[in-house]
Amino acid sequence: MKTLREARIGETVKVVKLHGEGAVKRRIMDMGITKGVEIYVLKVAPLGDPVEVTVRDYELSLRKADAEMVEVE
Repeated sequence: MKTLREARIGETVKVVKLHGEGAVKRRIMDMGITKGVEIYVLKVAPLGDPVEVTVRDYELSLRKADAEMVEVE
């Protein structure tokens, strides 16, 4: 299982599954991260938090904890 946090800069990944419960999962889905969507990793901060990605033609910054809940391939 690979998570969005483990994706490298410049890599395009596809969402396989969202982990998490309730409000946390709903917030991730509200940001446009749903099953089957492609995510391009733009930047990762020096300490790994946050991760900047492009999803559905807009840029988004995700906390490390939120990126770990997104399973990708």
